[in-house]
Amino acid sequence: MSQSYDRGTVESFGRWREFSAGMWAWIFHKLTGWILVGYLFTHIAVLSTAIGVDPGSAAVADGTDFYTSTLQGLEELLIVRFLEVGLLAVAVFHIMNGIRLLFVDLGIGLTSQDKSFYASLVLTGAITVASIPTFLAGVL
Repeated sequence: MSQSYDRGTVESFGRWREFSAGMWAWIFHKLTGWILVGYLFTHIAVLSTAIGVDPGSAAVADGTDFYTSTLQGLEELLIVRFLEVGLLAVAVFHIMNGIRLLFVDLGIGLTSQDKSFYASLVLTGAITVASIPTFLAGVL
């Protein structure tokens, strides 16, 4: 007979304090994955509306590229620039944690998973902070 493990009730919201670094890595990896999937669909929706211009419209006759003007209009918004910085942070963490998981699956660094998770967080923060001036250039 197998031994059972009491995982607590669903209402036990205080259990997050007991999570180790591995559980937080798993949660953040899943969360960033879903954010990236959501961004992908949003990205496709925005770009598909930007190319949906009638060839006989005044914008085409005037020589204005509707696609380019749409993207330039979005890039001029400060909130879009901040969202791009957030997207970079999400993507970098997802990549760094994915590389960490690849090494763990290969048997490299099994004993130092917590340290490698914290290192991926620090590296994500450093890359994100270092890229802020590049993303906000021309808006401020």
